[in-house]
Amino acid sequence: MNKKYLLESSLKVARFSRLLAKAIDIFIVLVVSIFFYPLGILISIGYMTLADAIQNGQSVGKKFIGFQVISLEDGSPCSVKQSFVRNLPIIVPLIFAIIPFWGVFFTLILGVPFVALEIYLIYKLASGHRLGDVMADTTVMANDDTFTQIKSRKSSWFENIAEKN
Repeated sequence: MNKKYLLESSLKVARFSRLLAKAIDIFIVLVVSIFFYPLGILISIGYMTLADAIQNGQSVGKKFIGFQVISLEDGSPCSVKQSFVRNLPIIVPLIFAIIPFWGVFFTLILGVPFVALEIYLIYKLASGHRLGDVMADTTVMANDDTFTQIKSRKSSWFENIAEKN
């Protein structure tokens, strides 16, 4: 009997949740950019640069959904450099939005393919990473204290089971 359907269902939910978290961040960027133009664009670029490095690797969207960005190098929360690199697919098109009138056109021409590529990669890569994760060597995980418990454990999980029996 093949029971992969449970794992596949969980992966679909996790991928959708990641997209929802990013959509919340992009919504914040759009609101700030539109209502406070042109200064709002600069604020939005600053937010996207720092978004995944603040609050222990949690942007506003990730905090709302319950995710955290960590470095694949050492498991630490996402650094400012990694946050900047992983959000470049959003930052680059956003920079063009500062240009009056034509900026929106350039932003859409660059932004739509970047977002489409990110969505495609999340669903097509077995790891579920998006372009920004691949570029910055980061990953997103649930912020449920499991990772902290694993890192602070003194013995392997197998030894713990053996001791209980």
